Amino acid sequence: MKTIILTSKDDQITTTEFDEFLPKPLSASRVLYVTTGLKGSSDLVYADQQKQIMQRLNFSYTEYDISNKSKEDLKKALSNIDVVYVVGGSTFYLLKAVRESGFDEVIKELLPKGLVYIGLSAGAYIACPSIIMKTWSSRNSNQFGITDFTAMNLVPFLLKAHYEPEMKKLLEEKSKNLDLDIRVLNNEQALIIRDEKIQLIGGGDEIIIYNGNTLLHTSHTHKL
Repeated sequence: MKTIILTSKDDQITTTEFDEFLPKPLSASRVLYVTTGLKGSSDLVYADQQKQIMQRLNFSYTEYDISNKSKEDLKKALSNIDVVYVVGGSTFYLLKAVRESGFDEVIKELLPKGLVYIGLSAGAYIACPSIIMKTWSSRNSNQFGITDFTAMNLVPFLLKAHYEPEMKKLLEEKSKNLDLDIRVLNNEQALIIRDEKIQLIGGGDEIIIYNGNTLLHTSHTHKL
């Protein structure tokens, strides 16, 4: 079974509620903590906060940067790993490193064998078919030469992390030019994808936007 977890905010990785969706609890898992996106971020406070959170967690992890790595390097680093956790930062810088290293190919090879992928913010965006969503914000001035926004395509939808209600109109407008659903995550939600099943957990309503319309806006009950 392929298991992918996508989140908006780092606080969610600390909850034991994820354990029911994993082959083994996070506290018993070997985690490869991919920090590459932080290298491309100008927000040094955010980068420091991420690392402080990981240092407080009660599980075994190894910090890792996929930049300048080969597929052979990645396979070796992931050979005894249960969970690869790709943290946020610059989505463009992270995608650049994914392409240059072959990270996407290695992950696609290992997911069916039981490796769990957890993506936070930028790590969640690169799991989608495209990171086109990141071009909709003026905050993303440095695209690190990325002009083709094709991403890893681990999931069959686009994602908007850190969702706020005032973003809804923009997303509806942008979705008119897309062939994929946009699923949104506020900072209390996560998406669990296991094979073909997609489940939203956390606080707030489930919102899916397609072709200018909000198709689904219903409360759900599973809380983090």
